[in-house]
Amino acid sequence: MGLVVQKFGGTSVADSEKIKNVANAVIKEKKLGNDVVVVVSAMGHTTDNLIKLSQEITVAPDSREMDVLLSTGELISMSLLAMAINETGYNAISLTGYQAGIKTENCHTHARILNINTSRIKRHLSENKIVVVAGFQGFCDDCDITTLGRGGSDTTAVALACALNADRCDIYSDVEGVYTADPRVIKTAKKLKEISYDEMLELARVGANVLHPRSVEAAKLNNMKMRVRSSFKLDDLGTLIIGVDDMELNKPVTGLACDTSQVRIVICDVEDKPGNAAKLFNLLAEHDLSVDMIIQSYARNMKNTNDIAFTISKSDMQKFNSIKDKINQIVNASNIFVDEDIVKVSIVGAGMIDRPGIAAKMFDTLASENINIKMISTSEIKISCLVEKKYSELAAKALCSVFNLDGAKVADVKGDLPL
Repeated sequence: MGLVVQKFGGTSVADSEKIKNVANAVIKEKKLGNDVVVVVSAMGHTTDNLIKLSQEITVAPDSREMDVLLSTGELISMSLLAMAINETGYNAISLTGYQAGIKTENCHTHARILNINTSRIKRHLSENKIVVVAGFQGFCDDCDITTLGRGGSDTTAVALACALNADRCDIYSDVEGVYTADPRVIKTAKKLKEISYDEMLELARVGANVLHPRSVEAAKLNNMKMRVRSSFKLDDLGTLIIGVDDMELNKPVTGLACDTSQVRIVICDVEDKPGNAAKLFNLLAEHDLSVDMIIQSYARNMKNTNDIAFTISKSDMQKFNSIKDKINQIVNASNIFVDEDIVKVSIVGAGMIDRPGIAAKMFDTLASENINIKMISTSEIKISCLVEKKYSELAAKALCSVFNLDGAKVADVKGDLPL
């Protein structure tokens, strides 16, 4: 007998009929002889509706009270799913994050899990019960409810799987797995049979919304096998996420993602002297502003100044605007330019490592479509280009074609370009 952790997202538990369908998926796994722990998100748009309600009360809700409010969405899902499972004759019990022993930082709205006391879950499993846990939430030192932020239920599921030493963690949603590109844009995008942790982590970070990066990172650190599966096609095994050592890397690029959630900020004419960049990014960090792409230009003319450009999430613009005056004070910028008309287009693949010509091919492909690149960021297995938002679909289709992510046969990447 094994142990499987299953996670079902909001679309999978959006109404009573879908909750019954999830109950069937859980029971199907139980019939295979496995112990099952289930993690659920809030139903449908429940969290968005709760946020809207809070904004009707106050424009600046207290973070502790927001955690209490938002945690209720998962409580509804977990109790209804436990009822649905019990109705079929199987024995299920629902647990809140606190009851499941999920201890977090003393931080509200975006806490991180510190440890999990699994004793109660293990006791219920030994009683042959299916355990249904509320995702997205935990508790801190003073027993206050905390929430884990965006993608929190994915993180809950992987953390539980690791703490329980599960055989596998299955993430169910309305998609059938991980695709080479967004199938809503690239109709011929291919579903991947498997993908490495590193590739999935990079794709998640650059805009693929299948999994949250924190959940993939936790799985990688603990070598926990994951599957991305559809809750509506239970016979489809979806995409397996495993270590790169277990994969055969036969192509340089595995997938593509487009991220429209970022804003480009340019701090103009910063004096070119040691410490100015440190002051700027320390200030951003103090205000919990996460920065992605960064470019510092070469000092221009005889002015001995640089432009510093970087990207942040659109959701952080309110925080950024609140410190614009402080930025001017510490670096004496001539201007701060904000560009929201951008998209970050990224290609990812573990096969890129030590293989020349990938970047050249990407840049040449964008140039052939007359798409200008505003910023570039790279890692061993990722290349990201910032371009105008209007070119998002054109860039995605062109790159999918040239890197064979849409089924078309193309020449080897080392082909006809000078390297």
